[in-house]
Amino acid sequence: MKKKLVRITTVPISLSGLLQGQSRFMGQFYEVIGISSDPNKLKKVGQQEGMRVIPVELTRKITPIKDLVALAHLWRILRKEKPFIVHSHTPKAGTIGMMAAKLAGVPHRLHTIAGLPLVEATGLKRKLLNTVEKITYACATKVYPNSVGLQQIVLDHKFTRKEKLKVIGHGSSNGIDTTYFNPELFSENTKSELRNKLRLANDDFVFVYVGRLVGDKGVNELISAFKKILKEHDKVQLLLVGSHEKELDPLLPETDEFIATSEKVIAAGWADDVRPYFSISHCLAFPSYREGFPNVVMQSGAMGLFSIVSNINGCNEIIQEGVNGTIIPTKDPEAIYRAMKYVLANQELLLGAKSTYRKLIQNRYERSFIWNEILKEYEELDTPIDN
Repeated sequence: MKKKLVRITTVPISLSGLLQGQSRFMGQFYEVIGISSDPNKLKKVGQQEGMRVIPVELTRKITPIKDLVALAHLWRILRKEKPFIVHSHTPKAGTIGMMAAKLAGVPHRLHTIAGLPLVEATGLKRKLLNTVEKITYACATKVYPNSVGLQQIVLDHKFTRKEKLKVIGHGSSNGIDTTYFNPELFSENTKSELRNKLRLANDDFVFVYVGRLVGDKGVNELISAFKKILKEHDKVQLLLVGSHEKELDPLLPETDEFIATSEKVIAAGWADDVRPYFSISHCLAFPSYREGFPNVVMQSGAMGLFSIVSNINGCNEIIQEGVNGTIIPTKDPEAIYRAMKYVLANQELLLGAKSTYRKLIQNRYERSFIWNEILKEYEELDTPIDN
């Protein structure tokens, strides 16, 4: 019989999106069980990934009573299932998952860090999140920051000891399938049709942003910089691919208004498949405040785009300055403006190096490589341990 592997995320989209294909791959070697919230969406993810699923109500916000209920529910599930490994992803799933797994006596409790929301928190909230993070890592037997920079943040804050930490491969939680993110899959006719649909002129230079439209992704600064670019350049467009999230971290009213009214900004909304948008774009603009190891930057690189990214962990590991992109300070609209201006002034040179951007991603972050490195970690867990 295969040993049981439980994968836990706060919301199902993390199992199906951020970890796409990974559970199905691991199913060749383990009996994989997926645990997350939202029973209906989770059921679809289970079918997609070929695994059994069990719903547990987990929230992304700080909800002490609901969290205690989820902890008790998850503890009962793990006591019944008796998994060999519990592997959690995302902050809330990590805290609840690692605590429940330790209480249930699961021998191998693994947690992947794909970002630290506490980086932007202050005051009492920051202290609370710091404490929660320490509890998560204390309950885990192994912790996997998905970037070298993220690992250093954990060490700097003394959340856990170095021996418990390991970065898989060159970073990333799931790598990227470069056979899927391949610009050659999109014909000139297909790209022309999408450009026409979005009312893009053939000679428009397109900056693209992919992600949630929220403050800590740097969208306010991006819009501020783009307004300045528009005073100097006519044939330029900003394509925004992602949904608004108005509850947790809304954009400034003036940013929302400009996005809604400017003919130079195209808000495409959420897209299950972002490749077509990359295929008609020329440069990624991704000035996020914090990331774990951003899929967007790997995806755009695999699609042959030069990237403007902020100097944060993950981004500054994928991008090599002047080679496949440029790295700028966070929260600095003037730096974004200068980077955009540089790209526009050197567009012929930068667009001629698309194959270089793609090869860098292929050589370091191919999905099959990441999966096999994670599998090696699992296979090394021969005997129960309790760190």
